[in-house]
Amino acid sequence: MSAVDDQQGSGWGILEDLPGDPMIWVLIFSEFAAFGLFFGAFCVARAIHPAMFAEGQAALDSTLAGLNTIVLVTSGWAAAHGAHAARAGKVRASRLWLCGAMAFGAVFIAVKLTEYAKEIGSGADLETNSFFTLYFLLTGFHLLHVVLGIVILAVVCRHARAESVETGTSFWHMVDLVWILMFPIIYLVG
Repeated sequence: MSAVDDQQGSGWGILEDLPGDPMIWVLIFSEFAAFGLFFGAFCVARAIHPAMFAEGQAALDSTLAGLNTIVLVTSGWAAAHGAHAARAGKVRASRLWLCGAMAFGAVFIAVKLTEYAKEIGSGADLETNSFFTLYFLLTGFHLLHVVLGIVILAVVCRHARAESVETGTSFWHMVDLVWILMFPIIYLVG
C-alpha cells in the first residue's frame, strides 16, 4: 500500500502529522476562520472611519496589552514545556508546566479585566462607536477562548498523557497566535 493510499484510508490525511488529536485541528482551523472574519471587519471599518479608530485606539492602554502579550507568550512557552515533558513520560513535570501555563492564563484574564474596567470607567462600551463595538467583540471573543483554553489544559493536566497534552496545548497555542496578531492590529497599527 502506498503512502497516498494509507493517508486516504485513514480519512485524516495531513491532519495526522499535526500534534494531538486531528479533531482539534478542525476546531483550530475553524477558529482561525472566525477570527480572520473579525480581523477583516475591523480593518474594513478602520478604512471607512480612520479618525474614529485612531481616537478609539488612543484611548486604549497599550502598556497593559503589551504586558498581556508577554504573559500569554510566556504561558505558551510553559505549555510547550508541558507537552515536551508529557512526550518524555514525565507526568509530574508536565503537570507543573501546565499549571504554570494556566496560572499565566489567569494573569492574562486579570489584566484584561483590569483593562476593561479602565475603559468602561472612562465611558467606553459596546455602543460607544464602531471601534469599541469591534474592540470589545474581538477581545471578548478571545478572552472566552483563554478561559476555554485554561479549562482544556486543566482537563488534560489530570492524566498528562502525551496525545491529550499535545491536543490541549495545540489549542492553547492557537489562542496565543490569535493574540499575537490581535495586539498590533488593535493597539498599534494606525
